[in-house]
Amino acid sequence: MDLLNTLVDKGLRRELPTRDEALAVLATSDDDLLDVVAAAGKVRRHWFGRRVKLNYLVNLKSGLCPEDCSYCSQRLGSTAGILKYSWLKPGQASDAAAAGVAGGAKRVCLVASGRGPTDRDVDRVSETIKAIKDNNEGVEVCACLGLLSDGQAERLREAGADAYNHNLNTSEATYGEITTTHTYEDRVDTVQKAHAAGLSACSGLIAGMGETDEDLVDVVFSLRELDPDSVPVNFLIPFEGTPLGKEWNLTPQRCLRILAMTRFVCPDVEVRIAGGREVHLRTMQPLALHLANSIFLGDYLTSEGQAGKADLEMIADAGFEVEGTDQVTLPEHRASGGCHDGGGVCGSEGVGACGSEPAPQGAAQDGPQTAEPRTDLVAVRRRGAGTDLAPNA
Repeated sequence: MDLLNTLVDKGLRRELPTRDEALAVLATSDDDLLDVVAAAGKVRRHWFGRRVKLNYLVNLKSGLCPEDCSYCSQRLGSTAGILKYSWLKPGQASDAAAAGVAGGAKRVCLVASGRGPTDRDVDRVSETIKAIKDNNEGVEVCACLGLLSDGQAERLREAGADAYNHNLNTSEATYGEITTTHTYEDRVDTVQKAHAAGLSACSGLIAGMGETDEDLVDVVFSLRELDPDSVPVNFLIPFEGTPLGKEWNLTPQRCLRILAMTRFVCPDVEVRIAGGREVHLRTMQPLALHLANSIFLGDYLTSEGQAGKADLEMIADAGFEVEGTDQVTLPEHRASGGCHDGGGVCGSEGVGACGSEPAPQGAAQDGPQTAEPRTDLVAVRRRGAGTDLAPNA
């Protein structure tokens, strides 16, 4: 396909595809899927070889969030039967992190529910970062604490944090339909604060919330413009008791197309398969490793993931290798900071205004939906942080 050859050439040059090209990837047929994966895989291997970075989540504070994000089991008004607990002590968090590091994780992601941290919360997380780094040589720490106030990103950087995560989640045009207690602009501002403080910015999306192809392209193009070092691609886990609990819109094939489109638009960043891969990719997970160079090991914030041992076996069986702490994740031009220019687009001429028109007529659809959604694969986390049971790592 001429489209795929063009996208590979652009990906190797870090050149931004056009919106029409990105939309065309999402509109490809299931018959062309392996060609799409192979093409995006060339771009992935060019920048990241066959390395897979492992990340491990520690949920520092679970549930009872005042925000109303429709996708989240911890949201205001959620009746999902998730674990609820207040802040873990630094030692508890460090012990939880150590399990992930022992399982091969290179980065520990510290997450806390809530609108954003107080200054006291930042102090608490700073102590936790120190405890983790003192006990785990070479580990990276990413904080994800919600919206940041002025000066908080700098304090986290001084405490030893390497990165900060705050996802855009969906397009600016539809953000108000997903969340009303804060704005899309609030999220952009927090990513920019992380950048300005010298933290490696991590920002991604959630697919499967009823969005159009245009919405997906909009948010990925916006992420490219923000220029984060890592882009997590989450696939909605439809928790019963949340407004999106009945949104089962994804197939394994669509998930792969979304990952491929993200790789073509963000060729040289760490694309991470995040929440929902087990639920929606299922037995197609190994193919996704040809598109993304990073995954979460074990469980997620409030749901259970694939067994850590199975993750490692999957990586090895697919012909990939776990990235070591002595290896640099990002290509040299990004790792050296040479690609960050105040949030501009790296290696491109910029991004034009994004619309949100209906999907083009005649766009290819996913294959026949003969199987019912695998609702049985959504399992609430009952082990690890906040419990007395051993974590999955």
